[in-house]
Amino acid sequence: MSKVLTAKGVEAARPDPTKRLEIPDGGLPGLYFVVQTSGGKSWAVRYRSPATGKPAKVTLGKYPLLGLVEAREAARTAMRAVAEGIDPGAVKKAEKAAAPERIDRDRVTTVADEFLKRHASKNRTAAETKRQFEREILPAWGQKLIQDVTRRDVIDLLDKIADRGSPIMANRVLATVRKLGNWAVSRDIIQASFAAGVKPVEAERSRERILSDNELRWFWKATEKLGQPFGPLFRLLLLTAQRRDEVGDMRAREIDGQKWVIPAERAKNGRAHVVHLSEAAIATLYSVKRIAGRAGYIFTTTGERPASGYSKAKERLDRLMLAIAREEVAAAGGDPERVAIAHWTLHDLRRSAASGMARIGVNLPVIEKVLNHVSGSFGGVAGVYNRHSFSEEMERALDAWARFVLDLVSDKPAANVVSIREIAQ
Repeated sequence: MSKVLTAKGVEAARPDPTKRLEIPDGGLPGLYFVVQTSGGKSWAVRYRSPATGKPAKVTLGKYPLLGLVEAREAARTAMRAVAEGIDPGAVKKAEKAAAPERIDRDRVTTVADEFLKRHASKNRTAAETKRQFEREILPAWGQKLIQDVTRRDVIDLLDKIADRGSPIMANRVLATVRKLGNWAVSRDIIQASFAAGVKPVEAERSRERILSDNELRWFWKATEKLGQPFGPLFRLLLLTAQRRDEVGDMRAREIDGQKWVIPAERAKNGRAHVVHLSEAAIATLYSVKRIAGRAGYIFTTTGERPASGYSKAKERLDRLMLAIAREEVAAAGGDPERVAIAHWTLHDLRRSAASGMARIGVNLPVIEKVLNHVSGSFGGVAGVYNRHSFSEEMERALDAWARFVLDLVSDKPAANVVSIREIAQ
């Protein structure tokens, strides 16, 4: 008669290098403790298949993950199934065969696709949400099961984005991740959102920063020293008033003469946008050292992907701007050590361009068209009935803005160069 297995006896069992051991449990007939020649240990149940009447076996789990008490309970469950005419081994094989499909279904990349298709695609920010998944979320979590994503994973992702100098983008990603988590809960994919309780990285304030005339001049001169590809890229941000990624991901096939068509899938509001390229913008594009690649990116270092490393490039630009500013002030007889440039972001170039166009007399609706805004003058009923393209007005606006910038950044002496108060704003 078989001995009743004990926890101490199971732990003390040693492998036989010549054969696999199956030690029966006298306390529960049909349960075996299996010891492989390699030392691996597991639990199994032997029974007769209800379908064929032939001997069969099903593995319950590995030891010590499955202890003696848990193994006996699992064995009783298997034996009750046999008594009810169910073959537990066949059920386990069927579950194992279906497991890859279930796992793929629950991967973050698969759930994200469903989220974008069924939820985010209905919003005007769909294109931007998709970019966040492609650039920030999926590289970190794509192959994870969504059930395995934790609050700590969210915090680590946000910290990584913030540490590269993009705290506001971290906040945007948090908003997207929170929507994904809530949507997954509503679809019964997860029981609780992994973003619950996670706070924004940085409190946001309504930004009003625009670059002064002096700062625009220093910016332009600094971009000339910054080199490829970021020098021309940053100048084009100012000249076109478009968003960073829309300019940075520009492709050759989008350019037709003096027209640049930003396709809907790359535009933040999901609407294709035609941008007039002034002569200064065309000259800037011609200055770019082209690197061949199938994708046709204009601003690239590899030919296959758009340029990356904006934060470091912006830091170099800031240093160059400050050095140029101090040189100007010293040449005008001022104290260069008193010069400081308040913090600004690349997005402030877009705001500066919009403000500059208003300053030279461009009407607000035209400025909003240049910026590809769908709210403001073109929101609600006004947007439905006002179908005028403003193409000619936008051309004149961007040409006038480019002339203003070039006049501003020329080497003509400016009367206000020595104004420390303005320079140090």
